[in-house]
Amino acid sequence: MSSNFREFVNDLENEGELHRVTEEVDPVLEITEIAIRAQKENKPAILFENVKGSKYPLAINTFASDKRIEIALGQNPEEIGNELLNFIEAMRPPKIKEIFKQRKTIKRFLSFPPKKVSKRLPEMVVENGLDDLPILKCWPEDGGKFITLPLVQTNSPTDNIPNLGMYRLHVYDKNSTGMHMQIGKGGGYHYQEAENLNQNLPVAVTLGGDPVLTIASIMALPEGVGELEFAGLVRKSRTRLSKCKTIDIKAPSTGEFLLEGYLKPYERKLEGPFGDHFGHYSEAGDYPIFNINNVYARKDAIYPATVVGKPPQEDKYLGDCTQSILKPLIKVIHPEIHDLWAYYEAGFHSFLVVSTENRYAREAYKTGLSILGLGQLSLTKVMVLVDKGIDVKNRGEVLEQIRKNFDPVDSIMLISQAPTDTLDFTSKKTHYGNKLVINATTKSESVNLVPPVIPSDLKAIDRRINKWKLLKNTLLVVSVEKDGSDVVKNIINSPLISNIKMVAVVSNDIDVNNDVEVMWGIFTRFDPGDDIYFNKQEFIGAVPKYTGIMGIDATWKGGYQKTLEMQDDIINKVNEKWEIYWK
Repeated sequence: MSSNFREFVNDLENEGELHRVTEEVDPVLEITEIAIRAQKENKPAILFENVKGSKYPLAINTFASDKRIEIALGQNPEEIGNELLNFIEAMRPPKIKEIFKQRKTIKRFLSFPPKKVSKRLPEMVVENGLDDLPILKCWPEDGGKFITLPLVQTNSPTDNIPNLGMYRLHVYDKNSTGMHMQIGKGGGYHYQEAENLNQNLPVAVTLGGDPVLTIASIMALPEGVGELEFAGLVRKSRTRLSKCKTIDIKAPSTGEFLLEGYLKPYERKLEGPFGDHFGHYSEAGDYPIFNINNVYARKDAIYPATVVGKPPQEDKYLGDCTQSILKPLIKVIHPEIHDLWAYYEAGFHSFLVVSTENRYAREAYKTGLSILGLGQLSLTKVMVLVDKGIDVKNRGEVLEQIRKNFDPVDSIMLISQAPTDTLDFTSKKTHYGNKLVINATTKSESVNLVPPVIPSDLKAIDRRINKWKLLKNTLLVVSVEKDGSDVVKNIINSPLISNIKMVAVVSNDIDVNNDVEVMWGIFTRFDPGDDIYFNKQEFIGAVPKYTGIMGIDATWKGGYQKTLEMQDDIINKVNEKWEIYWK
């Protein structure tokens, strides 16, 4: 396992998972196009040794495969999760025999607190601050250059407990950035505390921390479990910290770069737009300003970066890794849960499948509501509950379960005005939206599956329909140019359609034969409260009742953020130089 980012890069190269590019490349758009194309073609991570405008090399796609994740962690992420689960279960209640059997793990738990050391590696002052770093402009309509892989450390002003998170930094000039610090994250809480006290919040940003720290920084850890401590547990060695020079924070000692500074209370500036992991631009908004005292670098520092966009990108592997580690721990809180999985194709928070055991009537709903109260899982937009034994990662099995067990009369729960992902642009108000829970667990042993009926040419129902595909005799996906809601209503109410559960109408930019695109096109572009229709909808008192086929208008709508697309001149440039990059 690598102890720092430099070792990680070397380990990748030794395993054939890194390629060096000596050709000069531009951090404005060109590197993005290269990285995205390389990821699609399953090429290794890239170390750009000659970045225009900077003396520092840039490493990208370092986490963009399952193998690279295992190199970073030193083992499979599921093994880490299962080890933690086995330890917790063996120690409840603690027995002498189990304590002896688990002694190695206990020793790890007792030895993972961070360790203060005197030596601080990023010690050379970077004369021109951020201007000297090879910082990316990722997409054409981004608000500027962004630091995309920062480890942002803050301490609570009230109890000095540290938090390590990853919040993108929008570069304004050589010594200031916007910080996309959301209130629902640990750093956001610290900043709110500092504002309440009307004082500055010191911030240390590590660029190129050891890979385990990077993974820990994006994990939705339970409250009370620190990222620095968890990294030590996974790494099997304590995280080394050193005192910063200009602020009262002890930051990781092994970073490539260190940015020391502070956030002023109530000081905001427009941050964004930014091409985000939903595959669309995230809207610009007012966020705290990171005022930088100094930028430090270690000798021969390597700048780390990542690119996000229409899935799958590098964040797919980071997201899958973190949930593989953490999902076994949810079973400790909810023993009725057998498995769960958030789909990267939908931007993770937009679609979650949970397999659960119904020990009594409607327990599945209780489980679903409990999950929606857990940390980052509270941001889930659509949740599907399935029986134990169903492979939650298998889209086909999930659809078959819906076909067998979904009836809108008793299988749907709509939750209004709930907290949503800041990056979800489908609701009418930022941070507020609607959630959908579908109960596809077995409610009766007898299931009569009648074959679906659809016409050979759906244009007989609506001439605006372009292409279509029926998935597992359950979900009919059709593409249209416009008027999605009208087309949805025409399909679900057509006498030519019967015995299907759901219809989803997507925009023409979605290939209905590509399962990844279909999931992305559906779940990132509809709000459960505004864009779902049924054959019949009525209220019994204040309770809604739905019957018939469920229709979803998942077309791109006016007011939505733009889809990410690269400029033609950059695409042509990369096309011409592609073989040169890989020589």
